[in-house]
Amino acid sequence: MTEYCIYEKNNYKTVVFKFIILLFSLLIFSKFSFAESVKVFEFSKTELSQLKVRKVRGADNKTVYSTGSNENGNYLKAVAENAGSGLGKEIKIDLNKTPFINITWKIEQDLSGINEKTKKGHDFAARVFAVKKTGATPLSNRAINYVFSSNHEIGENWPSPYTKKSIDNVLSTTKENLNKWVTVKANVKEDFKKFHDLNVDELDGLAIMSDTDNSKLTSVAFYQNIYFSKD
Repeated sequence: MTEYCIYEKNNYKTVVFKFIILLFSLLIFSKFSFAESVKVFEFSKTELSQLKVRKVRGADNKTVYSTGSNENGNYLKAVAENAGSGLGKEIKIDLNKTPFINITWKIEQDLSGINEKTKKGHDFAARVFAVKKTGATPLSNRAINYVFSSNHEIGENWPSPYTKKSIDNVLSTTKENLNKWVTVKANVKEDFKKFHDLNVDELDGLAIMSDTDNSKLTSVAFYQNIYFSKD
């Protein structure tokens, strides 16, 4: 009887020990996973009401943003009818740990036929700005403008016709993917070095904008799962 009790006691200690090891491993994995990925937007109604809205100077209307969800989670819908306004979020991103931006997006109605490299045609149905503060005013900031182009090829890039401090970089095109969800990735740290000759360790913010204020057209786009990752 005594031997049986000792066996049961030892067996219980073994089970408890294994459980503690498993729990500890899960906690470590959870912290590791969090450090390897930084989600930027929740795309919830609450978040939408809290994001900073910036209307493009001279635009007649604001872009209409709304939230929804599908089997892959929440998304943001953007409808721009002769409109131009963006949604911004100040967030610190350590580009040494998580240099890659990941974007899932879709354009339902594009802006084909415009010249996106000119002021008159500088509109995008979907774009995401990665912003680095380099001075005391917003005008001194540097940005990479990741765009879903309606007229150019993936990999094309050029300075914004409004400021050389912002570079338009095509990650998707409706020439290949109109009304289809597309997931893209870019190394933001390398892009700042390539386009601005800046060694950026930390990003200061991200902004989303769908605009048609120059072309006076209408676009419909969706954004989902925007986050930064290790690779």
